Amino acid sequence: MLLCGSFQFELSRPLVMGIVNVTPDSFSDGGLYGSRDAAIVHAHQLVNEGADIIDIGGESTRPGAEPVSVQQELDRVVPIIEGLRGVGVPISIDTFKPEVMRAAIGAGAQMVNDINALQDEAAMRVVAQSNVAVCLMHKQGDPKSMQAQPRYQNVLAEVSAFLRERIAAAEAAGIDMDRIVIDPGFGFGKSVAHNFSVLANLSELAELGVPVLAGLSRKSMLGAVTGQEVGQRLPASVAAALIAVQRGAHIVRVHDVRATVDALKIWYAVNGEMT
Repeated sequence: MLLCGSFQFELSRPLVMGIVNVTPDSFSDGGLYGSRDAAIVHAHQLVNEGADIIDIGGESTRPGAEPVSVQQELDRVVPIIEGLRGVGVPISIDTFKPEVMRAAIGAGAQMVNDINALQDEAAMRVVAQSNVAVCLMHKQGDPKSMQAQPRYQNVLAEVSAFLRERIAAAEAAGIDMDRIVIDPGFGFGKSVAHNFSVLANLSELAELGVPVLAGLSRKSMLGAVTGQEVGQRLPASVAAALIAVQRGAHIVRVHDVRATVDALKIWYAVNGEMT
């Protein structure tokens, strides 16, 4: 079970998290939904296409991305979250800044998606004092330099150990297990080989006792294999989402909601008959 504020998911089927980036420089859709109205219209479209959660991001975390100020991020995301009240699904805020988390929760966000896995004590307090869900992600390094030379002795063991420690830290801070999601952080300080090794063994992370989120949509690891540019990675993204679900992911974070939802309906029709 996953509790997102006033929303509750039994996780009897995989969930789809739709991405709404309100940034000028996100790797795939930067600048497309920069205005409040455009972002709100897009979010409603994703809900209509079957998104279970909408993830709002106001700062790009792509490799090489430059940071933005707290005020810039607040100006980008808070009006959109406020405008999506009553949309019918939980709104997630994709941020690592405690100030943005607090304001977003106040505006109606029901989940925090933190690439820093609440390692900032202030961020931990914000989430612990709320009833929102939180996604704890693994990364190596920071967005500006994380893809320079990522190195691991054993990538799966190191990702798993980090996430286990962050789950324990969140629990110790008063965050119940049914509010916690983990994300191995595909593309965040990992080579193509690292990424595919984690995907192949994703079921081991599912053994940590909380839902696993996989964010593979349109990422460079898919382009490295297919040779396709970002805008041509839909088939690879859907395939990656299906593989992630087959290997234990409970949530897939995607740009292309309708295509992913349709593919998962077929997967679930088969899987549902077999269980």
